[in-house]
Amino acid sequence: MNDMSTDPKGTGVAAIVADLGRRAQAAARELSMATTEQRNLALTEAAKALRVKSADILAANAKDLDSISDSGKDAAFIDRLKLTSDRVFAMADALDAIAAQDDPLGRTLATFDRPNGLRIDRVSVPIGVIAMIYESRPNVGSDAGALCIKSGNAVILRGGSESLHSSRVIVACLAEGLATAGLPKEAVQLVDTRDREAVKALLHSTETVDLVIPRGGRGLVSLVQREARVPTLLHLDGNNHTYVHESADLEKAIGVVRNAKMRRTGICGATECVVIDAKIADQVLPPLAAALGDCELRGDAAARRILPDMTPATDDDWNTEYLSNIMSVKVVDNANAGIAFVQAHSSGHTDAIIAEDAQVARRFMAAIDSAVVMHNASTQFSDGGEFGMGAEIGIATGKMHARGPVGAEQLTSFKYFVFGDGQQRD
Repeated sequence: MNDMSTDPKGTGVAAIVADLGRRAQAAARELSMATTEQRNLALTEAAKALRVKSADILAANAKDLDSISDSGKDAAFIDRLKLTSDRVFAMADALDAIAAQDDPLGRTLATFDRPNGLRIDRVSVPIGVIAMIYESRPNVGSDAGALCIKSGNAVILRGGSESLHSSRVIVACLAEGLATAGLPKEAVQLVDTRDREAVKALLHSTETVDLVIPRGGRGLVSLVQREARVPTLLHLDGNNHTYVHESADLEKAIGVVRNAKMRRTGICGATECVVIDAKIADQVLPPLAAALGDCELRGDAAARRILPDMTPATDDDWNTEYLSNIMSVKVVDNANAGIAFVQAHSSGHTDAIIAEDAQVARRFMAAIDSAVVMHNASTQFSDGGEFGMGAEIGIATGKMHARGPVGAEQLTSFKYFVFGDGQQRD
């Protein structure tokens, strides 16, 4: 793999991306005909390679971390980029978990028997070639590659420039698994360049790419929305809310909100705003602030009457995905106001209600139009692994094709098989 980042006009990058697309198309055809056993073997062997080469992965990751040491990146960004031995082994475990799942291909989704004797089966099939564009987190390449292999798709990975060294070793492990299973290593390819023109080239690859999935910040998603000529499966930002209703168990509420915010502040499933009923705000806020530790709270006037040292929230705060130790606080009069506030400011990713009143909880869950809505649980469970998918390629926040955590099953389409016995149409 050659780093083409020195090509100022991007013409070399465009040619390389086009070649990757052609190779991916050929690999996708072969992968779609592979047996379940072959695809599973590719995954388990790739998992072995990740474990065996964990030291190489960590050394490569150290180079990536060193390359941004003077860039001023915040702690949340560094945490997303950083790999540890535990994280590498968790990547390998995810591959084994995906291999153990039922095959998403070849499933008969529906059968229709027609009066003329025709039988029509709707059958799950791969999408084809998927381009995965992501930022900073090198484990996304492993997850995306594995889910695509499982679902019979070829994938072209374009990770963030800051994770290039890590991505090279991870993709080499996936290629090793594919080769052992007798499958083309071109089923998982890396756009091995820091040139940003590569992203546009992928977005314009209508002849070779069937679906683009971006996973990153608002800037990346905006670029994809603006430039894409290929169909996209969008993963928007996670401006997530946890609403604490007046019926909430206070101890439960404080524990859940703390976990939802502080477990890992830099992931898209983190709660960014806590919404609290006015009737219990004075009981919730002081112990919650203590439990959150060094998390900066930005509150409205009602919240600051309870905690005067709290930073005043601005209008921008209600619409911000912080991805750091900052959380906004909104006090509302009742459930109707809480639902209206979340509806107005949620990004459609994940929202939660903490309530012992089951009727209110059901009303909240029905009203909030997010991909994932939770009751009495941390928003950080919004994750493909936690949903039993082994891993995820992202959290789809749109409403077409797939929504919520996207696993192998969500990376399939379908076609119709029609079985006849000489029928002719009048």
